[in-house]
Amino acid sequence: MENVIVFPGLGLSVTVDRVAFNLFGKDIYWYGIIIAAGFALALLYCSKRIADFGFTKDMLFDAVLIALPTAIVCARIYYVVWEWDYYSQHPGDIIAVWQGGIAIYGGVIGALLAVGIYGRRQKISIPGTFDVAALGLLIGQCIGRWGNFINGEAHGTVTDSVLGMTVNGQGPFHPTFLYESVWNLVGFIILHILSKKCYRFRGQIFLSYLIWYGAGRAWIEGLRTDSLYIGATGIRVSQMVAIVSCVAGIVLMALCLKR
Repeated sequence: MENVIVFPGLGLSVTVDRVAFNLFGKDIYWYGIIIAAGFALALLYCSKRIADFGFTKDMLFDAVLIALPTAIVCARIYYVVWEWDYYSQHPGDIIAVWQGGIAIYGGVIGALLAVGIYGRRQKISIPGTFDVAALGLLIGQCIGRWGNFINGEAHGTVTDSVLGMTVNGQGPFHPTFLYESVWNLVGFIILHILSKKCYRFRGQIFLSYLIWYGAGRAWIEGLRTDSLYIGATGIRVSQMVAIVSCVAGIVLMALCLKR
């Protein structure tokens, strides 16, 4: 289960094993560890900042208990829906998450839906809870993309860029995992500063997240070779969602600032 990943233009080469270790006869994969690490760091950051948004740590942990399983389920549903031609013929594989097949946008939608429901039930500001969630999402997405690096997946088309990478001798490809990780890191830094220095209304950070992440994902998704498509239209699902969310974020931001 090793992948040999080389960045010829940078003179870097690394051989990575997808399996981190074996525990009681069960392989523990680096992908899962990296995702868990991203989640843990996001939760740690949000717990340090939660009071700045007018909420308590108890509220944060209660929301997470609802949002985490919902995000996982929705990430799977999103993937299955857009790969229905396969899963309609193999219904037994629908719950086989361990075989791969989750979509980050589905997870984001699920997490925000759960946080929104929690906020409504607790009668607290839903836009405010989305602000906190947006900062956590950028941390998790920034780190989580390195799981794709370990797996040698989610790369882009062939390129002659100095950043091009080969995977097991094939390529060089656009390292789209790296592009998105860096994009999310920069976005987190900007939104962190914004939330500290220029927080004008509840929902501002979330709308900024929609704009920033949507713009970056729309560009990066266009480079990838493993996109989900809407039937035979040639339209990439995540690219369409990214563009719509970015435009919606810009319009709503303009309206909020005008008020």
